[in-house]
Amino acid sequence: MLSMLRKGEKAIITDISKADELVKRRLLDLGITEGSEVCIKCKMPFGGPFMLESCGQCVGIRKNEASCIKVEGL
Repeated sequence: MLSMLRKGEKAIITDISKADELVKRRLLDLGITEGSEVCIKCKMPFGGPFMLESCGQCVGIRKNEASCIKVEGL
């Protein structure tokens, strides 16, 4: 799960089908799809949002949304 990665870790997205439709649409609009490489830039404390980087873009995502996205570590 994307939410299990630590700051600085890289992974490949393998499945976004369990994510909310709006979240999937937002990620797809930004070019982040299954097979995309992502890197966790920072995690806010107390279960706050994550900042992840993919394709040279930084994107904020909530922890509960990140827990619905499956990844494979690099």
